[in-house]
Amino acid sequence: MELRDIIDLNTFPIDDADFRAACKKEFDDTGVLLMPGFVQKDAIDAVRDEGLANKDKVFKSTKQHNVYLTPKDESFPDDHARNRLVTSSKGCITDDLMPQNSALRTLYNAPVFRSFLCDVLGEEAMHEYADPLSSINLHFAERGEELGWHFDNSSFAITLMVQAPEKGGKFEYVNAVRDADAGEMGFEKVDEILEGKIPVDSVSVRAGTLVFFRGRNSMHRVAPNEGNLTRILAVLAYNAEPGIELSEAARMTFYGRLN
Repeated sequence: MELRDIIDLNTFPIDDADFRAACKKEFDDTGVLLMPGFVQKDAIDAVRDEGLANKDKVFKSTKQHNVYLTPKDESFPDDHARNRLVTSSKGCITDDLMPQNSALRTLYNAPVFRSFLCDVLGEEAMHEYADPLSSINLHFAERGEELGWHFDNSSFAITLMVQAPEKGGKFEYVNAVRDADAGEMGFEKVDEILEGKIPVDSVSVRAGTLVFFRGRNSMHRVAPNEGNLTRILAVLAYNAEPGIELSEAARMTFYGRLN
């Protein structure tokens, strides 16, 4: 499958400088960029079928964690925003289980797609992970499963909806909750979000939608899947530098194995 069979290049001319500049401006202004229909139906259906064919290889996990994705800090009480626990439950298929001829892999590796990402994200290069598991992941969420409130450690995330749930499973976020680089952790606002005291933005996307999100300082979650249809989401993970592996601790947590 060639790239033109995967991306709707008429709607999303990713090699065009003006289009790239417009995408970058929207992403810089809002921290979110939605591209509905970016991947065409035949290609997204093929990715879905590949995932479902490997569903018996999904690593399932349910974890409790704080929103900062860090170990407990004993200098704070258990009910402090720094230590309050939320739950994440999901399944994952790792990069090594994705077929070599998958449309998802073709998209991930395409030089013009990586160049587009660099321009929108303001990065000089996009490199795959050096370990065999982390570059391309498929996340599965069955009824009742969710991704709890958290901040990302990385400055950006790129995801592709493969199969949307029938009900629930919305992506919810609140921008500018903390300033990690300045050491401002936003404890008061974190508490308000966890207690449902402030409004949140939400996004419900259909299959084929590419999403860019800056989650380092914006708190976000995926609400529980309330339907019978599995929510399937592809995560396309890159590094600005070559030769970087996801830590062994993170691989054991997310994948249950190192290679």
